[in-house]
This record gives sequence, structure tokens and C-alpha cells, in this order.
Amino acid sequence: MTSSLHPQWDFAREMRSIVLRFVAFAILLANLLLGGNEGAERMHAIVVGSYLAISVASVATARYLPGRSWLTTLFVVLDALLVALLLYAHILAGPVTANHNLTTTSLVVAFILLVHVGLKLERRLVLLFSGIVLTSWVTMLALTAARHDAAGPLSLLGAFFNQDLGLTVSFGFTAFAIYLLARDHDRTRKEALKADQRRQNLSRFFSPLVVSALQEQGDALGLERRSAAIMFVDLRDFTSFAEAAPAPELAFVLAEYRQLVSQTIFEHGGTVDKFIGDGVMAVFGQPRPKDDDADRALACALDLVDILADWKNHNALNNHPVLDAGIGLHYGTVVGGVLDSGCHSEFTVIGDAVNVAQRLENLSKSFDAPLVVSDALMARLQTAAPPADWVSQTDVALPGRRLPVDVWYLRRHHGGSSGAPDLRDGSQADHAPEIGLPADGFARS
Repeated sequence: MTSSLHPQWDFAREMRSIVLRFVAFAILLANLLLGGNEGAERMHAIVVGSYLAISVASVATARYLPGRSWLTTLFVVLDALLVALLLYAHILAGPVTANHNLTTTSLVVAFILLVHVGLKLERRLVLLFSGIVLTSWVTMLALTAARHDAAGPLSLLGAFFNQDLGLTVSFGFTAFAIYLLARDHDRTRKEALKADQRRQNLSRFFSPLVVSALQEQGDALGLERRSAAIMFVDLRDFTSFAEAAPAPELAFVLAEYRQLVSQTIFEHGGTVDKFIGDGVMAVFGQPRPKDDDADRALACALDLVDILADWKNHNALNNHPVLDAGIGLHYGTVVGGVLDSGCHSEFTVIGDAVNVAQRLENLSKSFDAPLVVSDALMARLQTAAPPADWVSQTDVALPGRRLPVDVWYLRRHHGGSSGAPDLRDGSQADHAPEIGLPADGFARS
């Protein structure tokens, strides 16, 4: 399994592997040129030449055929066979009475190639390489012991359990340690990939700031009172459309709509609290309130008015369902954080401000308005609201709420190129009354 978290790490590890491969080649070549391999010079020359060819092929494969795991496995097998050939040159190739102790250089090559395989951090490759080498090594030592004249089983065992076997055990212990490191790395990488997947899942619903807070604090984000801007977005007549629409068309329209809304919310630093069918609830000020929450929420709402109007017109031109949208926006005190519900915990906000925002969204249908904003949010603006076709309405009664609210809403423009004047560039409709606002917004009692 290759890492998808940091491809540059995989590249750096591959570069280290290539460098170490040529270090091993340099040691093999030096061992051949300096001598000390009486009776095995020809075998060493074959090993050096073969190893050079394998190294060049390995580098070419990494450069031009990346990601071919079977080629990586093949090169590991070939490396192991070359080590076995080197062992054969020192253990079995000579006369029976010769000294079969391995040279230091030959041992270094075996260990360097083991480390080289270990740098790939794949358990199966470590097992494959060390398994071939150890099996070959022990088999050769057993054959060497059998070739000696032995008076009996004890003498045979004495010939087998010698210094060479100790070196074999040392190699096996090193291989086991590298295997454990590769296993731990594999587990850590899997957990990191799972964490990255969880982060990606969170990023589909929350802004990057919220994702970071959830990852770092988690359950520490307990419920607490805070000020926030709450937004509800809903499609008009979606229920009627859903009753008759084919499932693929319904899924397409809903997915496209949700993507447009959530992307716009994230761009303004908001959080998608939840999707409720065609409804979207967003929060600005979760998990930590900021001074410009109201400004960002209003800017987001105005962008959504234009974006969803453009989406509606695009659907009309392409014979897709034409649906108007309504947005309600309010600012107030909420209780927000991780709400523990036993088997399911939810990162959300609750309170009267949430209910008011939802009722303002419902009110947009009565006003035939794409956007209804409470006076409480306008009063929290740090800069003047963009000039537009704003209409003021005082003492508006909301269902289920004792106290009325003052609101501002936009007139919906029918039959034009868009459902509302384009507010993204600060322009204003010619017939829109100019509303003079103080620098701190709608400061009214």
C-alpha cells in the first residue's frame, strides 16, 4: 500500500533506496578489486556485474514505470538471489577442507541489501528477501557440515553450530527487527490514512477552521453559549418536484444544489451544520465567534442569491427543473458545541436564534423574496450593507414566537437574467432606493 498523504515522502524514500543500492555496488566492486576472495573472484565478478544491471534496471523502472509493485518484488528477489550466490561462493564453492568463514565485506553487502529492502517499509518485501537469504544460508551451512567427515551425530552438530551459524542468526535477528519497524510503520500509515479520510469527510461539511478544531480538541468542544449568525437555505416547491422526478434526476439536482451552497458557505468561512432534504443550515461563528461573523454571513447570503439565481436560469436553458430558493439570516445567542446523544454525537448549535433564522427562511416565501435578514444581524455589521433593493418591514410576527422582529428583505426579480440584482460587485438596481447606513451598520433600537 502506497501512501497518499505525502507523495514527496515516497519520492525521498525511493531516492534513498537508489543511493543505498549504489553504495552496495561500490562495496561489491571494492571487494572485487582489493582481492581477499581467493577462489571466488569469478563468482564475485558475476555478482558485481549482475548487481549493476539490476540497479540500472531498478532506477529506470522507478523513473519510467512507477507504481509497478510486481517489478519491485522481482528486484527484491533478484537481490536476494545475488546474496545467496555470494554466500555460495564462500561456503560451498570451495574445497571441503577450506576455511568457509565469510569476509567482512561480503557480510556488509548482505546487511546493506537487507537495510535497502527495509527502507521500502513493506513487510512482505522484508519477509521475502530475508526468507530467501536465510533459507539459502542455513541450507548451505547444513550441506557444508554434512560434507565434513563426521564421526557421529554430535560431531555433525558441532560442525553445523559454528561461527557461521552465529552470523546467520545475527542476520535473522536484524531482519526481524526491520520487519517489526515496517509493521509499525504500516500500522501508523493506515491510521494516518484513516485520519486523513475522516478529515476529508469533515471537510465536506465544515470549514477548514472547524475541521482543525474538531481534530485538535474533539470532545473538548463542549456546549457553551456564544454569538453566531445562522442561515437557512431552502428550495421552493422541491417537495412537488421530488414526488414526480426520477431518482437519478432528483439525486443530480440535489447534489448540484448542495455543492453550490456548501462551497459558497465554506468560501466565506461558514460551517454547514446540517442538510435537511433540500434545506441547508449554516453557522458563522462556530466553534469560535469572530467580530465579522455577521458581515461574512451577509456576504455569503448575497452571493447565494446570485449563484442560485444563475443556477435556476441555467437549468431553464437546459430543460432542467427550475426552482427558486429562499434564504433566512439571523444573528443571536446560541448554545453550540458537541451535543452528546448517547451513541451519536453531533457538532451543532441550538437556541432561539436558530428557530428565528428558520422562520425567516419560511417568511421569504410570503414576501416572495430570495433573502430575508433580521434587523439584529444588520445591527451587527461592521461595514455598511451593500446597496440593493432592500425593503424594511417592522414588527413581523413569527409563528411560535411571542416577540415580533424587524426584518429587511430583497425583492425577487422575475423574468430577468437573474433572480436578484448582482450584489457581488456592489452594483444596485436602477429602481432600488438608496439606503444610507452608518459605518457600523443598521444601528437601530
